[in-house]
Amino acid sequence: MKYVVILPDGAADEPLAELDGKTPLGVADIPNMDWVARHGRLGTVQTVPQGFEPGSDVATLSVLGYSPAKYYTGRSPIEAAARKIKVGPDDVVFRCNLVTIVDGRMEDYSAGKISTEEARKLIDELNAQLGGDDIEFFAGVSYRNLLVVRSAKELDPHLTPPHQIPGKPVRSYLPSGRGGKTVQGLMERSQQILGEHEVNQVRRDLGENPATSIWLWGHGHMPTLPRFSERFGLSGAVVAAVDLVRGVGRLIGWQLIDVEGATGYLDTNYAGKGAAAVEAVDRYDLVTVHVEAPDEAGHDGNAAEKIKALERIDAHVVGPVLEKLRSFGEEWRILIAPDHPTPVSSKVHTSDPPPFCMAGKGVKTVTGQPFTEADAAESGMHIERGHELMEFFLKP
Repeated sequence: MKYVVILPDGAADEPLAELDGKTPLGVADIPNMDWVARHGRLGTVQTVPQGFEPGSDVATLSVLGYSPAKYYTGRSPIEAAARKIKVGPDDVVFRCNLVTIVDGRMEDYSAGKISTEEARKLIDELNAQLGGDDIEFFAGVSYRNLLVVRSAKELDPHLTPPHQIPGKPVRSYLPSGRGGKTVQGLMERSQQILGEHEVNQVRRDLGENPATSIWLWGHGHMPTLPRFSERFGLSGAVVAAVDLVRGVGRLIGWQLIDVEGATGYLDTNYAGKGAAAVEAVDRYDLVTVHVEAPDEAGHDGNAAEKIKALERIDAHVVGPVLEKLRSFGEEWRILIAPDHPTPVSSKVHTSDPPPFCMAGKGVKTVTGQPFTEADAAESGMHIERGHELMEFFLKP
């Protein structure tokens, strides 16, 4: 048997007046996803358990078969695992976004999608002025960077993801709780350093959003996850550009597959991801493909771009993968599962159960409906504990 899981991040949405009451999934031309839904099972899954913030970290763990209640320790250590950053048992890892704050409001959680080269220069400067034996910044991709605080068991503040507060006054969301003042102090000290840096001076001259501050969130200690092969008896590989998904893959023993031009944005190399997945199917029992673009479009509040992203995923990833799987006769299954909704109207993640569809050997057709949120909700199938979706997908 061959298995493929496709994760169109944040693809689920809510009905939009500009789309005549339909969602981007309901409007997009996605014949391959619709084929999977019509010829297999369609349903909804609660990927974010009660009491958890609706983040891709929690939701991705659920979809890949790992209970957040049992294994989740924070987003940032998962990303650190992707980069092979050494993290001790008492170290705390923070996501360190470069953000744009204007007049006390969160103007841009990504500092204008700042380039990786520019971000690296800023992170190097922060290390030079704020870093030391106990504090180290690590440059990542664009605005997505990390901070490791060594021997910091006492740090456990309440933090808010910047992408959840677009346009809101940041004073209402500053770090609080145990160690909150320490974290807030780092954020405040970064502002003078960044404000004077030549990278930001150039960005202002070009009319681009400058990185006015760091924003720390998603902290935690390094988790220990059982290997996927030990739990399910299958080898695995993951095609992804974002460190969060790559980190989960590394922690559960999957092979990480790099794709040139895979950016984690709307301009990602869709065809390259599809081709990499097709090639990987020959070598691994289960291949997972993650595409961040629909989530980015949702955060931008851009329905048209979200529709384009879904259509590109369908044409360049789902289509080629389906064609490859059919070459194995009947010995295959495919699962398409957004991790969570990122509605265009609100621009933030929600905990609502997203739709999923699966097809292949032993999967009986039930509704024969296309892949939309409404059809999934009316299918009669709902998986309340999201981490059980993988078991359902892989069951004999």
